Amino acid sequence: MNSPTSPRRLYRALRDQLGSVRKVYGRGNRVVRRDDFAQQDQAVLLLHGFFQTRNVWEVMEDRLRYDGFGVFSFDLGGLLARFNTERPGQLAEHIAEKLERICARTGLDSFHIVGHSKGGLIAREYIQHFGGASRVKSLITLGTPHHGTPTAALGVWLMGAGILSRSPYDLLPNSAFVRRLREHPFPAQVPLVSVYSRHDLVCPWWSSVLVPRAGEISLHNRPVQGVGHTALTYDPGVYQVVRRELQQASQAWDTRRAAVELSAP
Repeated sequence: MNSPTSPRRLYRALRDQLGSVRKVYGRGNRVVRRDDFAQQDQAVLLLHGFFQTRNVWEVMEDRLRYDGFGVFSFDLGGLLARFNTERPGQLAEHIAEKLERICARTGLDSFHIVGHSKGGLIAREYIQHFGGASRVKSLITLGTPHHGTPTAALGVWLMGAGILSRSPYDLLPNSAFVRRLREHPFPAQVPLVSVYSRHDLVCPWWSSVLVPRAGEISLHNRPVQGVGHTALTYDPGVYQVVRRELQQASQAWDTRRAAVELSAP
């Protein structure tokens, strides 16, 4: 039996918080490109977090595809052209432009977004400030620091105090970027669900809790137990939450669109 401090337990704990060195960091962005996502009734865009690659979505993508969702993700560039170290505001603008080109090319009209960690903030910026509210059916964030996270200070150090990237500064509590997201209302027609864990050491649970204002009925929190930061992307219990929220948001979107079509002259 392994002791609580055995090397294997320590490795698993680090993997669940930071991700697998071999599968997430060592493989670059070797994701097989598919263009079939627009052919499904429900498409899902996956956005990964700071200093990770989109390989972190491998398990989630397989599960979503098995359940009939169309899935696509982006190479967000950054350090060594793969580690998502660009500032979230710049990435949101870039993604907005790229999504419009994709929609024009494929006929895709609308989609859901699942964002992990910083990926959820990029998605919020896109929805709130770059026109995403007209296309996004729902946003589900996993371990996203909606109020900033103190562990971003480690990212500041890792990025040479801004020499390599200033992105970690945007992830700090009370940063100008975080304040701007908080000060502007989230679009009422887009369901926003925050999934977070008290065992998340990278993004403490309190930094992920949404605090709806009066009348903001589309914001919801979904706490889970015993799941590390990166494990939120592949934990089977978390996936059940994600799938349920996607299905409910899809039904609400279809109902709302049908009502609009019936009321049209």
